[in-house]
Parts: sequence; structure tokens; C-alpha cells
Amino acid sequence: MRISSLLLSLAMLLFFFIPFGGHAQQKLDSVMPIRGFCIDAPRSNGVDSFVHFINAELAPRKVNTLFLLIDYRYQFKSHPELADSGALSIAEVKKIVRACQQNKIRIIPQINLLGHQGWEQKPGKLLVAYPEFDETPWVKNPEHYVWPNDDNLYCRSYCPLHPKVHEVLFAVIDELCDAFETDAFHGGMDEVFYIGESKCPRCGGMDKSVLFANEVRTIHDHLAQKGRELWIWGDRLIDGKTTGIGEWEASYNNTYRAIDMIPKDVVICDWHYERSDKTAVYFAMKGFRIVTCPWRRSESGIEQVNDIVNFRQQSTAEMKPRFYGIVETTWSSTQSFLNGFYGNTANQRPGRDRDPNHTAWKCFRDIYQKIDSLGN
Repeated sequence: MRISSLLLSLAMLLFFFIPFGGHAQQKLDSVMPIRGFCIDAPRSNGVDSFVHFINAELAPRKVNTLFLLIDYRYQFKSHPELADSGALSIAEVKKIVRACQQNKIRIIPQINLLGHQGWEQKPGKLLVAYPEFDETPWVKNPEHYVWPNDDNLYCRSYCPLHPKVHEVLFAVIDELCDAFETDAFHGGMDEVFYIGESKCPRCGGMDKSVLFANEVRTIHDHLAQKGRELWIWGDRLIDGKTTGIGEWEASYNNTYRAIDMIPKDVVICDWHYERSDKTAVYFAMKGFRIVTCPWRRSESGIEQVNDIVNFRQQSTAEMKPRFYGIVETTWSSTQSFLNGFYGNTANQRPGRDRDPNHTAWKCFRDIYQKIDSLGN
């Protein structure tokens, strides 16, 4: 009799508990399909602690998409001259891949394309190895960098019309996607200040929006041949002057017109860090899937979560699926983020997260607490 009662109680528990858990997951997937996290790739000696973070922190929060900012921190076989210091080995990459697969997290690796070919006065690996790709070789590196400056130097760009540049880029993009066993790639393409410069012998004087759109399409079409999606940051597709959003989160050099020239299956990552600008609606109305990307202000991040939920609830059947979700960004080294997240800040160098009330790790916790409530 006791055994029968126990079995009945267990059956009732399974009846009520399992469907409820499944229903909660289905509801969360419905209101917030993409629940993402964007972070710098770890260095070799930090892979194990990063894998622990995936298992212990990302998976329980039901993160299902991981942007890994790789650039050239991978030991490329196709172009070993591009491997940066601290580059990950294939074995280290596979540790990350297996952790994500076990937790049903989709990895989207990134190499910055077009712009961000270096940082301030320091060129990146692509332009160090192939200086002929530089869009502005006449701009000299200052001894002491300041912004603004007479050359409008923030980060260099490669020339999208150089006849050899895509041969190199396609090789490393394919190798990286193969290593991470992924069906998507993030091409960056944010904050492009140098494009179609007048002195460039190839693209000087050309329409900057056409140049930008053609580069997006070139990368997109290459990826599509292997069944892979292209994701990019959305700032160059917003008119910074008309909207008042400015030259960092939007464009002052007319690249925004490219929005009507690029494939509609490119996924747009719309980042706004100080305000919750409603540009997601603009991208969705243009036919794109869009994820909104907060950083370190929890109040803005929570409002952006609410925006995505409301946009999906209040939209037509055609518009709803374009409001794809939220991706929290970090913009520090992996180790710095983990130090902050776990409170190991005694030896932390001052950086972008100086204000304890506005940090990427606090925003991450706060917005995912909000996202978790959506499934209840």
C-alpha cells in the first residue's frame, strides 16, 4: 500500500513538474529566441576557467548564443603569419566547442572586417602582415595618440577593393568556422571611419554606401556557399546626423544608405550602451532580424529586454520574428570580466568598468535575471 502511494505521488509529481518545465522553456524561447553573450576569446591559459564559466554561469541562465571575439587569436594553418600572441590551439578551441555543444549554446566567432584593423596608432595583424591592404597608408602613426586628430585616425581599415584581400580573409574565415563547427560568422564591420578615401587608387571617390554594401554582400555570399549566416554590428547602417545618435553608434559618412543594398538574411546586432534607442524597429521594418546589444548600464539593458518583448507582442506576424533577442556585450579581456564577475578585483587594472554601479558583469546578471522571469 505504501509502495502504491509512493508511486502515485511520484507519477503526479512527474505529471505536473516536467510539463511545467518544458512549458517555461517554450515560453522563454517564444518571447526571447536569442539569449546571447559576447566576450573576448580567452587566452590559452584561461580556457579552462572560461569553460567553467560556460557550464556554471551561461548554461543555467539559458544563454543559447555565444559571440566569441577571436580576430587573429587562433593558430591558423592557412595563414600562420596572422596568428596573434596568445592564439588558441585547435585543441583549446575544441574544449570550448564541446562545452557549448553540451549546453546547446551556438557559437558565433568574430573577425573584425573592413574597420578595426588595429587600435588607435597600432595596426592589427592583417595590416602588419599585409600592409598593402591598408586603405590609408599615407596616415602615419602618431607618437602620442589623441582623439580627435587631424587625420581622423581611430582605427584603420583595409581597402575592400584590393585584389588579394578576400583571398586571405576567406581562408581564415573558413578555417575559423570549421574549427568552431559553426553555421554562423560575425564580421564586425562597426565604427568604419575610413572607407572610399580620396587618395585610395582603387576606391577613392566611390560612393561609401555602395562600397560598404558590396563588402557585406561579398562576405555574405561566400559564407552562404557553405550554408553559413553573416552577423554584423548595425551602427554603420544608421544615419547618425538625422537621428542625433552620433558618429559612434551611427554613421556620419553616408554608409547608412547601404541598408537598402545588403541581403535581408544578414543578422543585425544593434548596440546602444547609454540609452535604449528604438532602432530595432527601424531594422525590423527594413526586413532584417535584429538582436539588441547592451553593455554596462543595467537600467538600459533591462529596458532593452522589455523593448524586445513588447515589440514581439505588439507586432504583425511578419515583423514579430525579426525581433530576435538580446546579446549582452562585455568589451574587456575574458580574464578581466571573470575577475569582476567573481569579485577577484584586488589586482584588476583600471579599465572601462571603473564604476562599480555600471559594469558589464552587473549588467549581465541583471538582464539575465529579467530574462529568466520571462519564462515564468
